[in-house]
Amino acid sequence: MTTLFTTAEVRNAVDLLASRSLIRLVTEIDDNGAIPPRRLADTLADLSTHQLRHATETARARGLVRTAPGTGLELTDAGSELADLYDTAARWSRRHASPSPVCEFSNRVHHVLDLLTPSLATEGADSLARLSARGLPGAEAEEDLARLRALLLQWLAANPQVTALSDPEPVA
Repeated sequence: MTTLFTTAEVRNAVDLLASRSLIRLVTEIDDNGAIPPRRLADTLADLSTHQLRHATETARARGLVRTAPGTGLELTDAGSELADLYDTAARWSRRHASPSPVCEFSNRVHHVLDLLTPSLATEGADSLARLSARGLPGAEAEEDLARLRALLLQWLAANPQVTALSDPEPVA
């Protein structure tokens, strides 16, 4: 995959994707199915009302979730693929004890996205090779991270609404 993004597009996408509330929303739905109407606050009780509202509005506007009649808030195909990407990032983080051996899921995902960020932009495409200088545990970790980078680039290319620099119109 050779599609690379501008620094601004990458920052916009990573800021969105690394949001703890978005990670929690997407993974909760992926793990447990649609969230029934009026059950969001009970389901994600660790998030404030503001965080929930922001996460759901952002996820809807970016095409990651939708409200299905009779079911509630569910993932779109893009949201389901993002959940898989989150799981892959967290597995890499856990396997390589990065940032630490014990860490919350959303922190693991955030950490991996931060590691990948410099290598996603056009002007930073060669920076993945320099990650070992940042203390990563060896060649295997770099190879796994390179595969994860390819998956993330593929997902971002397939979902340009996430890299958009302006907010898309909310989906009704």
